[in-house]
Amino acid sequence: MIAAGSKVKIHYTLKVNDEIIDSSSGREPLEYQHGQGMLVPGVEAGLEGAKPGDKKKLLIPAKDGYGEADPQMVITAPKEAFAQMPDLKVGATVRASGPEGEFRAIVVEIAEAVVKLDLNHPLAGKTLDFEIEVVAVEPPPSKIIRP
Repeated sequence: MIAAGSKVKIHYTLKVNDEIIDSSSGREPLEYQHGQGMLVPGVEAGLEGAKPGDKKKLLIPAKDGYGEADPQMVITAPKEAFAQMPDLKVGATVRASGPEGEFRAIVVEIAEAVVKLDLNHPLAGKTLDFEIEVVAVEPPPSKIIRP
């Protein structure tokens, strides 16, 4: 059974608003260590106790997925900062760097002098609809207690 420390392999399909966002179909199963924060919290909680062969449908609210969208994560930048991108369009993903390192943002508005960028994760604020099949579970390493 899946428990903290288990090495787990799963096949999954992620949908948002009935649109497939990601899937392991046709690929190797996703491998992760349970309880290490490698998956969104709602998925880890939903898989707790599952065993190989189990199939789960998990509807994960935003707070247990990528979090709620934070309006303070929508910023404006001078349009001239995008001069090297003459074909910039709303919906485009851009990479840039700032005082805290590199970041990725989605262009949400292009005005005459500024570009509005959303720094939230693209799935923030969204309900995640997962279909998961547990392929394999290795129990956590046993702890050896020596006198």
